[in-house]
Amino acid sequence: MCREFESYQGGGWNIGEVLEGEPLPLDEAALLFFRVPGNLQQPISPAWLAHAASDIMSLGGVTVLSLVTLLTAIHLAIAGKRSLALFVFLSVSGGWLVSTVLKILVGRKRPTLVPHLAEVEDLSFPSGHAMLSAVTYLTLGALLSQGRGRTERTYIVACAILLTMLIGVSRVFLGVHYPSAVAGGWCARAIWALSCWMVGRRFAFDR
Repeated sequence: MCREFESYQGGGWNIGEVLEGEPLPLDEAALLFFRVPGNLQQPISPAWLAHAASDIMSLGGVTVLSLVTLLTAIHLAIAGKRSLALFVFLSVSGGWLVSTVLKILVGRKRPTLVPHLAEVEDLSFPSGHAMLSAVTYLTLGALLSQGRGRTERTYIVACAILLTMLIGVSRVFLGVHYPSAVAGGWCARAIWALSCWMVGRRFAFDR
């Protein structure tokens, strides 16, 4: 997904345009794809799918992710893995801080092309839901997969990736994020996760 930031001929995404807050052709096309032509308030899907998208989106919200992170950290601490518990807590809370700082620095507004099907107030880029859900669920998936067989490990990681992708897509479906903002969240997550992994391998994973 980081390739989405590279400019290319033919109207692709350009990081300069993103930073300037300009609407991008691929962003607009993706938002319009999910709406009924001539009635942009109406998603191009059964009514239940819009409700399902809202429920999936909630899994990437601050409340759910904070609760999941806190309960996981407490469990690890009780199990005697205090360094790992601290690593999980700091990686997720640090990801939230990085996401907030990036939003302020970029200052990109929410999409206005289509009506929002969910309430939003903060800035758009990068998508906090996309970044923080990736940080949280992929970190937990990596922890849960340790010491398991190849098939089970693959299934756990695949579930974490699927959940992360569904949350990102739900934000675009509901019209509250440009696809480039979701891709930006995933790219920021990749950089943050790599940094956390390097620190964690040295200080937390073996304790």
